[in-house]
Amino acid sequence: MLNNQSYLECFGLIEELDEQATETISGGYEVFEVRNKTGYDIPYGIDGSVVGNLAPESSRIYTIYGGGGLTIEFDVDISTDYKQLKKCTLTNGVYEFQYNLSTAYPYDIELYFVG
Repeated sequence: MLNNQSYLECFGLIEELDEQATETISGGYEVFEVRNKTGYDIPYGIDGSVVGNLAPESSRIYTIYGGGGLTIEFDVDISTDYKQLKKCTLTNGVYEFQYNLSTAYPYDIELYFVG
């Protein structure tokens, strides 16, 4: 084992493993998947920065280190004539943009936790 360890140290892998262990002990990381289950591009931002559009039937995966979640901001009315921004804090898991069937307006969407 000592011989193998010295080979690993030569390649710098021991330091990398130590950094990963430190991140796990200090809060680890969180993984988020955001999916678009609507028929429209959805513009959104993450933690105050504009990310772009999420195309229909596509998804994005985000990983953050240290915990605390991330904040996503999006327009709950995906028509082009009205903006109503909403912010949500996400924790580990899968989220989907879906049509909001609790309103009468067909362009209203919501971000739902699905797993």
